[in-house]
Amino acid sequence: MNKKKYCSAVIPAAGTGIRMGTEIKKQFLKLGEKEIITWTIEKFEQCHEVDEIILATAKDMIELLTQIVKRENFKKVSAIVEGGTERQHSVYAGLCATKKEAEIVVVHDGVRPFVTVEDITKTIVAAKQKGACVLGVKAKDTVKICNAQNEIVTTPERNFVWNIQTPQAFQKEILVKAFQRAEKENFVGTDESVLAERDGNVVFVVEGHYENIKITTPDDMIIGEAFLKKEKL
Repeated sequence: MNKKKYCSAVIPAAGTGIRMGTEIKKQFLKLGEKEIITWTIEKFEQCHEVDEIILATAKDMIELLTQIVKRENFKKVSAIVEGGTERQHSVYAGLCATKKEAEIVVVHDGVRPFVTVEDITKTIVAAKQKGACVLGVKAKDTVKICNAQNEIVTTPERNFVWNIQTPQAFQKEILVKAFQRAEKENFVGTDESVLAERDGNVVFVVEGHYENIKITTPDDMIIGEAFLKKEKL
C-alpha cells in the first residue's frame, strides 16, 4: 500500500484590491455572511488531501487573519506569513514555511472562494502522478493574438485554448527549484505554472468549473452573491 504523500496548501491573500475600489482589501470583504478568504480557507480545510494550510497576507492584515482562523476554528492552518509586493513573493514566502515532510504543494488564490473540494482533490492527485498540474477551463470565446498596434497576428485554435485558474499543484521539489531560479534571474511570472514551465517542466491541465471565478471587481461580487444563492437552493 502506497504511503500518503504529505500535502501543503499555500493561499496568498496579500493583494491590495485596487480594482475593487474599496478601503477594505478585497479578500476581507464580506460575501454573504463570511469574508471571501474565509470561504476559500474552508474548502481546503474540508479537503482530505490537504494536511496543512499556509496563509500569506500583508503585514497589517496578519492580526485580522489570525482572528478569522481562531473564530472559524480552522485546524489545518499551521502558519500565517507576511506576503510580498508581488503575488509570486507571497507564494514563495508561503512555500518556504511549508513543513519539511511536504512532498506536494498546492497553491490557490485567496479570492477564488468557489473552488470545489473535488477540484482541489483531483489537482493534487494529478500532481502526485505527473509532477505539475493546474486547474483550468476551455475558452468559450475566440482568442486573438495581437501585436503592439492591436493588429491581429494570429487566431489560435479554440479547442486548444484554456483559461487557467487555481489551484495549481506541484511536487514540492519542482516548485522550489522553479522559484529559486526565478528569484536568481529576477523573473516575475503571472502564476506558478509559468515558473515551472520556464524551468523545463511539462505542466498538465485538469479541467475545472467556470464558477471558480477570481473576485477582482465589484461585478465579481454580484456574481459571487448569485453563486451563494444558487448553492443554498
